[in-house]
Amino acid sequence: MTKEARFAFGMNWKSFLSALDEDRIDQAIESLRSLLGVETLAGKRFLDLGCGSGLFSLAAQRLGAEVMSIDYDEHSVACSEELREKFGTDSEKWEIRQGSVLDPDLMQSLESADVVYSWGVLHHTAAMNDAIVMAAERARPNGLFCLAIYNDQGGGSRRWLRIKKIYNALPTLLQPLWVVTVAGVYELKFALARAARFKNPLPFRDWQAKRKDRGMSAWHDWVDWVGGLPFEVAKPEQIVIPLRKRGFVLENLKTVGNGWGCNEYVFSLPEK
Repeated sequence: MTKEARFAFGMNWKSFLSALDEDRIDQAIESLRSLLGVETLAGKRFLDLGCGSGLFSLAAQRLGAEVMSIDYDEHSVACSEELREKFGTDSEKWEIRQGSVLDPDLMQSLESADVVYSWGVLHHTAAMNDAIVMAAERARPNGLFCLAIYNDQGGGSRRWLRIKKIYNALPTLLQPLWVVTVAGVYELKFALARAARFKNPLPFRDWQAKRKDRGMSAWHDWVDWVGGLPFEVAKPEQIVIPLRKRGFVLENLKTVGNGWGCNEYVFSLPEK
């Protein structure tokens, strides 16, 4: 992908940090604890591939893990460093590096981890299948591999690709207006759907709930979703079957059905 065709993920995360507080951090910690089915990560190594804002690296460290954070985007790296400085509990147990999951030298240099975590990232590499394989190879025996990958909606995914291309072709000053337009259309659809089910139809009613979902921000998620290029998608079986052939066992799966968004996967790697 050319530089012009790549969304500024790190700049979006930099904006998100202005809204970060201890409440959001607590929500992220609870989300991670629930996802992994653990109360603590003490004595565990946590590899965050595509760390973004650094929020879940921070959550893992708060749970006691030794953390390695990797991101391709220099601004994401800077965000993670800022979080480590402001909120981290032990900087010596949280290393942050700039690099790509597609860089074989980098990936082979990394110590394997008890938890390999890559949430909503590998579909932005322009080589998703290769990225999944390289990420999976960093999981230790008896470890976990956790990832979220955009669902393949067929024609719907192709429409979203066009929306994303429009965003990235617009002048910077017009990009937020495009996000508002797209989000407004979809929020209106959501409101009408709720009204049809005799539920509260007010638009944007779910935005506060987003804060309780992994500690995230609805606005920054919309910016990421509308602008995020590169963009690849997969049906669940396209993720599960290749990893099963590599010895992974699916422990948890949360899909969006036929909808848009990420399917969420947790795999374990039994010791041979």
